[in-house]
Amino acid sequence: MVTKDDIVGDIQNIQTIAVGNSIHRLAYLRRRYGDGRWRKLKGIAFIREYGRIEKVELHWYEAHGVGRVDFKVKKYFE
Repeated sequence: MVTKDDIVGDIQNIQTIAVGNSIHRLAYLRRRYGDGRWRKLKGIAFIREYGRIEKVELHWYEAHGVGRVDFKVKKYFE
């Protein structure tokens, strides 16, 4: 898992993958972080990992009033 502190700079090319009941982990998100209009998103970012800066595709969840949570690296770029 990646934390907000590991992300270097802004996330680019943000796209929505799923909204509301289309999210498989919706019950977990509501139980852990509370109600909200949950969305699953993806984007390209640079992260600091093992002392190096890597360009990756990130996936995360976001809701108004909660913010971005549960970042996960899905793909590494050269």
